[in-house]
Amino acid sequence: MKILFIHQNFPGQYKHLAPALAAAGHECRALTLRAKEPGVWQGVELVPYRLRARKAQAVHPWLVDLDTKVTRAEACYRAARQMRDAGYAPDLILAHHGWGEPMFLRDLWPGARLALYCELYHEAGYPHLNFDPEFSTPDPELDPLRIRLKNLNNHLHFPQAHAGISPTRFQADTFPPEFRDRIRVIHDGIDTGQSRPDPDVTLTLKGHPPLSRADEVITFVNRNLEPYRGYHVFMRALPQILRNRPRARVIIVGGDEVSYGAQPPKGTTWKAHFRDEVRPQIPDADWARVHFVGRVPHDQFTHLLQLSRLHVYLTYPFVLSWSLLEAMGCGAAVVASDTAPVREVIRHGETGHLANFFDREALVAEICGLLDDAEARARLGAAARDLVVGQYDLKSHCLPAQLAWVEEVMDLPL
Repeated sequence: MKILFIHQNFPGQYKHLAPALAAAGHECRALTLRAKEPGVWQGVELVPYRLRARKAQAVHPWLVDLDTKVTRAEACYRAARQMRDAGYAPDLILAHHGWGEPMFLRDLWPGARLALYCELYHEAGYPHLNFDPEFSTPDPELDPLRIRLKNLNNHLHFPQAHAGISPTRFQADTFPPEFRDRIRVIHDGIDTGQSRPDPDVTLTLKGHPPLSRADEVITFVNRNLEPYRGYHVFMRALPQILRNRPRARVIIVGGDEVSYGAQPPKGTTWKAHFRDEVRPQIPDADWARVHFVGRVPHDQFTHLLQLSRLHVYLTYPFVLSWSLLEAMGCGAAVVASDTAPVREVIRHGETGHLANFFDREALVAEICGLLDDAEARARLGAAARDLVVGQYDLKSHCLPAQLAWVEEVMDLPL
């Protein structure tokens, strides 16, 4: 079978599925912006393409998102047309349509089945919209209108797609009923052989003695440090956490960019903005126990989670981060926000503790209470790992389910 992957940052969510399909003997290609030169990655032929230069034009601000997606879709179409003209015709297109690329591909290959990676449908009501009043827009009545237009990309893909896949029920359930029925919920998968407890783990931060499981380490992780992932909530809780836990070391992982939501004030980053807000409340001696490590290689990231005595995870009602499940796989005790995507894996008192996203005092109480209770941490961490191994393990559960789903898609009528 000929399978074409579409993902601007390939492999992205196809990190495990694409090599597995190639290893099973399928002819796999990936059309992607990420690759600079043609090549082969784990049995998958990489086909790079580029965006064409465009003159600036006046576009209504609510249509900028769609304009960007159509631009990418056109570029992807032109590259795919060259493949078609050279005689290539896929049987199956597996595509993350969030950036628009596969929008026109069934115009080229009407005989191909199209299956979408359905990350999120942008719902216009609370709590998906205006969840955090601190970052509300000047005219919030306009937000539902803007969000409806943002979903045009989804609706341009739905009629062409045969099926979809989402990693969590929360994400799948954001999609409207007419497409939700075609979406299977199968997580991307966590390698629990790698994300596992290690009582002997050590980690050295530059300029500091090695840390071990004997140290009281609190971890907080975002891809980028920003409000969507509760960075502001955690930072505002930090002065009290440091006062209450004089031996704690706080390690904060994440970059300076914006993945989701509003931009920071001009001339700064969200990381710096909230760091500078709380810094006057924290004595120098306590501040020395806070470590911003930026983005780290994945093996070092795993060591950090294995080291963590307590992992804090906060998020708006949005896509669930892999990092939470990896922390759970490492057996970390977790305190997380009581938001819908988190409740899918954290059951309060069973696999972790939950706190209201906006209740700073409750968050601090949960963190400090668990740090004082080694027995509870051990029980919660073990239960968290059991859940991840039982439901989200890559090799025993998720990847076999994804491969079976691919076969199911190929059995669907054109």
